[in-house]
Amino acid sequence: MRRLRNRLAGAALSVLALTLTATGCQGSSEAASGGETDSAAAAAASPVANRVEPLAQRPEPELPVTVRSADGEQVTVEGARRVVPLSGSLSEIVFTLGLGDRVVARDVTATFEQAAKLPVVTRGHDVSAESVLSLKPDLVIAETTTGPEEAVDQIRAAGVPVLFVEAAKGLDDVGPRIRAVADALGVPAAGKELTRRSEQRIEAARKDVPHGGKPRVAFLYLRGSASVYLIGGKDSGAGSLIEAAGAVDAGAASGLDKDFTAITSEALVKAAPDAILVMSKGLESVGGVDGLVKIPGVAQTPAGMDRRIVSVEDGVLLNYGPRTDQVLKSVVAQLYGEDGAR
Repeated sequence: MRRLRNRLAGAALSVLALTLTATGCQGSSEAASGGETDSAAAAAASPVANRVEPLAQRPEPELPVTVRSADGEQVTVEGARRVVPLSGSLSEIVFTLGLGDRVVARDVTATFEQAAKLPVVTRGHDVSAESVLSLKPDLVIAETTTGPEEAVDQIRAAGVPVLFVEAAKGLDDVGPRIRAVADALGVPAAGKELTRRSEQRIEAARKDVPHGGKPRVAFLYLRGSASVYLIGGKDSGAGSLIEAAGAVDAGAASGLDKDFTAITSEALVKAAPDAILVMSKGLESVGGVDGLVKIPGVAQTPAGMDRRIVSVEDGVLLNYGPRTDQVLKSVVAQLYGEDGAR
């Protein structure tokens, strides 16, 4: 789901927001229609949990606090009993800090189990100020890419503190984002603890990556129902994850400098991926692996010929948060198989 990640280009952003499900994500093995021979089926061996794991000891916020928002504003938080995070990634952080009972609404990308029953009031880049304000929040947490700007301005004009957090770009953003949210909630010690736990788990997952030659992995963003087929480049946000899995970002390596570029046979041939990374709903939308290899150019790549597809749930793949270690483990398991073969 990006995430889902908020750096998807133009039309893809709108398609993503409109097509994400408001319930928990399904396992990627269901999306692969090619049977157990398809690498997507390996997800069952290392799935990403559809629940977050809160810290063992629930922290008690010490408020008020004044923190610096990523948009340069100083934000004073008097209370945090009715919190509205405007992305799934930010919701995940609040819940994992142990303060999920204070969250009163969710973005459509908050697909994990604990948040599933909360009302959906916004869709990332389609924030409804009226829906948010109707819940009388005392803190709204947004990504720097959240919009439209007018809606956020309307929320602030109503006197509600709005904290902006830098949008996630890679693994290095996990700690800073956690700490930014924790500081605003008045639980800085919990933020440090969760950062430490998350980074240790990511490092442990890195150690399980097989050594040797680096497979080339292309990240494709797919929405078959809207005929959106994009290949990720240098700024797609997937590069950090691909590299952590011991692979090469095929799109970036082939010279794609933008975040996303429309898929063409020429672009795929130049990228020459050994494996393709996709979001599970995107894979589903094109008819699974069988449908994916029918997209022009895919069948001619090493990945298409080998049906080597890595699929991870939309709502967590590019979140770069407390569950990123599980995402990395799932990618590694699908990319190399249980025996670590390339």
